[in-house]
Amino acid sequence: MSASVEEREFQAETRQLLDLMVHSVYSNKDSFLRELVSNASDALDKLRLESFQDKDLQVDTDDLHITLERDIDARTLTVRDNGIGMSREDVVGLIGTLARSGTGELRQKLAEAKDAAASADLIGQFGIGFYSTFMVADKVTLVTRRAGETEGTRWESTGEGTYTIETVTDAPQGTAVTLTLKPVDTENAVHDYTSDVTLRQLVKKYSDFIAWPIRMDVTRTETDDDDNETVVVETQTLNSMKALWARSKDEVSEEEYTEFYRHVAKAWDTPLETIALKAEGTFEYQALLFIPSQAPFDLFMRERTTGISLYVKRVFIMDDCEELIPEYLRFVKGVVDAADLSLNVSREILQQDRQIRAIRRRLTKKVLSTIGEIRSTRPEDYDKLWAEFGRAIKEGLLNDPDNRDALLGISAFESTHDPDKTTSLADYVSRMPVGQDEIYYITGESRAAMESSPHMEAFRAKGIEVLLLGDPVDEMWVTSVPEFDGKPLRSIAKGEVDLDSDEGKTDEEKKAAEEQRTALEEKFSGLTTWLTETLSEQVSETRLSTRLVDSPACLVGDTFSFSPQLEKLYRASGQFLPPTKRILELNPEHQLVTALKDAYDADPAAAGLADTAELLYGMAVIAEGGELKDPARFSKVLADRLARVVV
Repeated sequence: MSASVEEREFQAETRQLLDLMVHSVYSNKDSFLRELVSNASDALDKLRLESFQDKDLQVDTDDLHITLERDIDARTLTVRDNGIGMSREDVVGLIGTLARSGTGELRQKLAEAKDAAASADLIGQFGIGFYSTFMVADKVTLVTRRAGETEGTRWESTGEGTYTIETVTDAPQGTAVTLTLKPVDTENAVHDYTSDVTLRQLVKKYSDFIAWPIRMDVTRTETDDDDNETVVVETQTLNSMKALWARSKDEVSEEEYTEFYRHVAKAWDTPLETIALKAEGTFEYQALLFIPSQAPFDLFMRERTTGISLYVKRVFIMDDCEELIPEYLRFVKGVVDAADLSLNVSREILQQDRQIRAIRRRLTKKVLSTIGEIRSTRPEDYDKLWAEFGRAIKEGLLNDPDNRDALLGISAFESTHDPDKTTSLADYVSRMPVGQDEIYYITGESRAAMESSPHMEAFRAKGIEVLLLGDPVDEMWVTSVPEFDGKPLRSIAKGEVDLDSDEGKTDEEKKAAEEQRTALEEKFSGLTTWLTETLSEQVSETRLSTRLVDSPACLVGDTFSFSPQLEKLYRASGQFLPPTKRILELNPEHQLVTALKDAYDADPAAAGLADTAELLYGMAVIAEGGELKDPARFSKVLADRLARVVV
């Protein structure tokens, strides 16, 4: 090996991934070409953009294109572009390593995939299209030179754990990826990728919409009048280069839309919905957006991308344009082509641009209304959409007050009404019995924990529906949304709850019920006062409960206090919250509470009463899924009390 050639090892994650690729039996091996052409197209976009922004960059942009080169005898296929190219650091960072979050998860899912189609979906979902070349090639060679640099880089690997990299002086600007192809094996879907017919078909299927010409030299034989044959080499353009967003829906097939979505989203799934928009007048723009059927793996990661690309008069400006779509709709993919923006626009300018803000408002409303249409006309597709993206959409309830009503209208929630189906708020309201004026909900970490919460007991006993909000974002948005359709949202774990309606009662019956409640409170006043004093470090008040049926006690917050789950979220994010005390509610009909009352009334200073109070409080914490501050002490007090009872 030449001294100038450096051999390196792939990082462990990349090695394992390549092993899966090299020894794979994926059925859709053809898609490697789409990935390479897509990368080449991106490189051409970036070069033209950089030439606009950097007038000192000495590059020729008059004939930007992609070329497919074949060597039938050597069985090689080269995909070449004269785009932005890569530096040596780019090659090591982007090709030599797999520096993407979620790699471990990808490897696990690939290994567990039950069929080839599922595996192919995962490859695209995790954005590793370049590595798909090893499905069809025994060796991959990449030669590249970044625009403006004098030296290029040559990278080569067989996918077996190492790669070589060296500096070269004769590399043309751009990137060329050469595949030394595996033998043709039609049984395992390895086609002849040196065949002009095969390549023509694949470009038409996957890349016809690419805005740059995809060229290939094709040989044909011409015969003159004297039957003399001449071999003619002709350069042909294989793609139509028609921008799909500029064509009407009648002119575009579903297959074309699907392949364009896969190109812009770097995904392999089929879009759940296609949205085409055209605006004329003060602001002219065209948009082609897609709602995926699968959530990207990085949907909830910090380094996630938004997936909307910005063009100006068909000229690519930037991908992942955050200003075009709110963050909670970051799963939407597509392009926006504006007519009146500057080609030299920057992200800082976009943040202040009036036209961009107007486009953002229109796109947001259109996406939300489309989701609403899917909900009303295609409930199965809506269920799939909500399962994939519901958590993200609900973030809008917290940070997009202008569209809050629309968001509430399209949102779905679990409830006690049906364990197998979600419900809309409108459907919840339609089921509310006469006399119920509030929408009841509970938050928690799981459906099981919420359903078994002591706060649910009276609601379950009276058959009153409760929304079960188990996503972390639910803890946040419910504090910002006061009502829906004139009905206040009410946490069943906060404030006082009285489910005994006075509707239909006579004045005498109302007065008798009030007197009964007052008498009961007076009867237990000694115990509740003593418990408040004894547990003063933990609770702010002790009172009788109207929400308990089976449990002896529960903890509730003030109407506007944080829930324990929300406090935990804030503290986990590093935010300081002062300790809060909650209210201890007692079930006056529970045997433990009545026995404690009798013991206190008989002798307020009796030994063991304080321990019982501590146990009662600890049980209430555990029942709602909370964490004891001193579980070891609780366990000791409980063991001592049990020992005395048993003995």
